[in-house]
Amino acid sequence: MNLYKEIVRPFLFLADPEAVHHFAMDSLALFGPLLHRFAPVSDPRLARSVFGLRFPNPVGLAAGFDKNGVALPAWQGLGFGFAEIGTITARAQPGNPKPRIFRVPESRALINRLGFNNDGCDAVAARLQRLRETTQWPSIPVGINLGKSKVTPLTEATADYLLSFERLQHFGDYFVLNVSSPNTPGLRNLQDGPALDELLGHIQRRNTAGKPVVLKIAPDLEWAAIEEILALTEEHKLAGIIATNTTIDHSSVAAEHRTQGGLSGAPLRARATEVVRFIAQRSKAPVIAVGGIMSADDALEKFDAGAALVQLYTGYIYEGPGLIGKICRALLQRG
Repeated sequence: MNLYKEIVRPFLFLADPEAVHHFAMDSLALFGPLLHRFAPVSDPRLARSVFGLRFPNPVGLAAGFDKNGVALPAWQGLGFGFAEIGTITARAQPGNPKPRIFRVPESRALINRLGFNNDGCDAVAARLQRLRETTQWPSIPVGINLGKSKVTPLTEATADYLLSFERLQHFGDYFVLNVSSPNTPGLRNLQDGPALDELLGHIQRRNTAGKPVVLKIAPDLEWAAIEEILALTEEHKLAGIIATNTTIDHSSVAAEHRTQGGLSGAPLRARATEVVRFIAQRSKAPVIAVGGIMSADDALEKFDAGAALVQLYTGYIYEGPGLIGKICRALLQRG
């Protein structure tokens, strides 16, 4: 019997998705320290060394779940090999109007148009500093995902990212530049050559601590655009790429469920895998795969395509914490 899928999930799915998310985050923030004390020990055969960091297992929490870093101790306790907080912007912002998260259960998918709702880099930095001063800071790698404040014009985007990066630089083990969310107007334009070149150049010049910086890209890019991005990541010595963000292609879900926002979950699996494979065949940069990982087989597909690590979000919501263990066991069975 799968306790989560048969009892917990049906109960949670009766309520508004965002209300459930806040309940989950409040619970994890409260009980995180307890979970941290009883964190499972990963089999050493699962450990990975990627861009200079040791990951006790290759299954991580994707950005978007713990936007403000309120539950960091919990993720290790639940079995994740790394956790990525954010997306965090320079300025605190409420995000887009509600409702802004929608379930599509028959497709095992979500559509969200949250719009980078978060407390802002100063508040998150203060929270992380307080956690650093305790014994609860996780021993797994912590990634920090950065985005552009909605009120900041695209012409000033670089300065906006730099402010967040400099404020949070000492807390993250690696940093992600999110230029691919569909829910901040114009943000995806930063994936274009000149804008991306400027952003990466300035970030790396300020990266005095030499932290790994990775780029998160959209699944909707043309192959030529991805090749241009790969050239820039190599030129600016980025540590890796996260493939992919949510998609604006909703053709795979029933018409009545289509609404503005980014689609995640099972419908994204095949395209995300294509992008991972395309990058892995053309670049030596490690790829963190995210998108449509709803089972252990889905995760193995990503590894077979060339992924160094994988991340969960929608699959975690639909399948529960047990999915982490299933993926790890499947990897061990492969030997």
